Amino acid sequence: MRSATWLTALITVAVVAGVLLTAHRAPNTAGAVTDATHKTAAVIRANEGTRVDPPHVIPPPPPSPSPVPEPPPATSGGGGSAPPARPAAPTIVVNSTQQALINQDRAAHGLPPLTWSSCLSGVAVSNANRIAAQGFLSHTNGPQVDLTCRLGNQAGENIGYWSRGINDAQLNTMFMNSPEHYANIMGPYHYVATAWVVASNGYGYIAVEFG
Repeated sequence: MRSATWLTALITVAVVAGVLLTAHRAPNTAGAVTDATHKTAAVIRANEGTRVDPPHVIPPPPPSPSPVPEPPPATSGGGGSAPPARPAAPTIVVNSTQQALINQDRAAHGLPPLTWSSCLSGVAVSNANRIAAQGFLSHTNGPQVDLTCRLGNQAGENIGYWSRGINDAQLNTMFMNSPEHYANIMGPYHYVATAWVVASNGYGYIAVEFG
């Protein structure tokens, strides 16, 4: 009987240890990206509901039919083939209507508007270019770089994309419906800057920096 009691106690301890281990590990499974600068650095992908993270690789668009090659034009002299054309640079749009939409949202909740920051604008352009080039959403050091603008001791970042280019109204709605992005829009900030970059596949990527 004593050995059975001892075995039951051992099993109970093992079960409790398993529960404690599970409870200890649970915070590491959270999907939101949290930055050490106190505010949440949030990611959102349009057309996918309000799920946050993980990075999402965007498939390339289907290839278009190859055009029928034409014979090269006649040249005088010993010329050669023309150099290949360079790929078009991505379209960059700074200071779109996203700032106005953010300030409308803040005013509706009794919060002061955010002032445009040229320093944060440089960070927004850099991050929008980065996520457009890599083809998926991820945070690197946006809020940390925002702090170098010396606009306060808190910083935040919202990033996202829209598959049909630039659409401030749609992304603002998506941000407001996501708790992490909403927290940044309503955060204790004073400055903001936004930048869109339209990649060669037509996707529009936005970075919103708060300071």
